[in-house]
Amino acid sequence: MNTLQNNRWAALAAGIIGAAGVGLAAAASHAGGEALLRPASLICLAHAPALVALSLAADRLRFSSLAALGMILGTVLFSGDLVSRHFLGGGLFPMAAPTGGLTLIASWLVLAAGAMLPSRA
Repeated sequence: MNTLQNNRWAALAAGIIGAAGVGLAAAASHAGGEALLRPASLICLAHAPALVALSLAADRLRFSSLAALGMILGTVLFSGDLVSRHFLGGGLFPMAAPTGGLTLIASWLVLAAGAMLPSRA
């Protein structure tokens, strides 16, 4: 089984995260959630296309699976914490959003490191 097929889960996550981003943007605009839902939406909408790209480049880019997994985890933690604070009145757990943010930063650095190494193909 090739790597591209193995990274189809990243494309699936991109679709779910992208849809969540659009829904959160609508909620932020129409349900008074500017402070928490707008940043959650932006994080989702910024990382969904990156996940699509990582899924498509998986057979050529080193560490693509690790970068994709980190972006998924980071997005869920960061955005999930903000959404939880808005709708439930409390976060997922202490430091969930900062942990998600740091995970996202690390994932982008993993992507950069993978881009500097020789191609898989």
